[in-house]
Amino acid sequence: MKEISHRRILLYNFYYILVNLVLHLKIKLKVLFIICLRVFFVFWHCPCYVMPCKTERYKNNEDIMTIKKAILKTMLAPALAGASVLAMAAGDNFISIGTGGVTGVYYPAGGSICRMLNKERKVHGIRCSVESTGGSAYNVNSIRSGELEFGVAQSDVQASALAGVGQFADNAYPELRSVFSIHPEPIHMMARADSGITTFEDLKGKRVNIGNPGSGNRAMMELLMAERGWTKETFRIAAELKSSEQAQALCDDKFDVTIWLSGLPNGSAQEATTTCDVNMIPMNDLVSKAILKEHGEYSSAIIPGGMYAGNEEDIETFGPKATLVTSIDVPEQVVYQLTKSVFENFNSFKRLHPAFKRLTPEEMATTALVAPLHPGAAKYYREMGYIK
Repeated sequence: MKEISHRRILLYNFYYILVNLVLHLKIKLKVLFIICLRVFFVFWHCPCYVMPCKTERYKNNEDIMTIKKAILKTMLAPALAGASVLAMAAGDNFISIGTGGVTGVYYPAGGSICRMLNKERKVHGIRCSVESTGGSAYNVNSIRSGELEFGVAQSDVQASALAGVGQFADNAYPELRSVFSIHPEPIHMMARADSGITTFEDLKGKRVNIGNPGSGNRAMMELLMAERGWTKETFRIAAELKSSEQAQALCDDKFDVTIWLSGLPNGSAQEATTTCDVNMIPMNDLVSKAILKEHGEYSSAIIPGGMYAGNEEDIETFGPKATLVTSIDVPEQVVYQLTKSVFENFNSFKRLHPAFKRLTPEEMATTALVAPLHPGAAKYYREMGYIK
């Protein structure tokens, strides 16, 4: 037993060092748990690495069971204690913001928000990370499931989730809450120059990328199709590629036309227009104007001429706004601190991406917020006089 105790002390020391290392490197608890679990399985299957066996070939089953019980107690006790110590010592709340493809604007938008929040993490104890995801609807559903605390989502996706229509027809989400709006997202309808497409009506019978399921691009395409009574069968091909895949596929002649809903400028649109001959298609037809009239979550927009290679004229279009959303279940203080961190570092925030150039605090706090404001955001806006 004396030898067993010595080895147990060695294992306790191992975990003590591990916990302190994790604290120093500020690694999440799940990393510590995985390390502990892997070490446990090694020692469980090879017990004589940890404690002496009476026989060379482990013939005494009672000895082996005694050893394994000792290992179990030895491994779990410091692991659980270490996890508690880590949580108490770090005192951090870990939050994640779901965004979109890395080539779009959502990803840097989420990264910019995290950057502002993490600047003061030693004060408020909140650590923020950004995740590349499938887009707006995916983010809303991941917030609902608890996989994400925050997400960037189009204002029209907010409206659909609250009302239980479109992609949320069977699963409304009344607990969704707004934090603030970010940038406008005009529709970028982009067609290969050799496709013969000059208006949206020309898409019939063409190869069209309608966007990946769960994305804001897909939601917009479904609305545009529904207003015209179109289905997937209206097109020769209805591809479902993600935003990050569209530019290359368009230039590789995989389809004729695609859309991006994005702040200006959009990296994927820049990639496409500099790689191959691509034309911007205006969205100012009668159906588009009818959508604007019926849906308050959209507004008219202009894509300036010269922003994208080969497209020198202004393009009339429309679109939603990007917004930051969360759940009513996220603590008020967390949302309050995130909101405060962005607005109190507003000039720094605006400089982090060209799409933020024309933002104002008042506009972010009051426009395109279809879902009710989260109490944490509302508390800050009242303090600043943005709302009553």
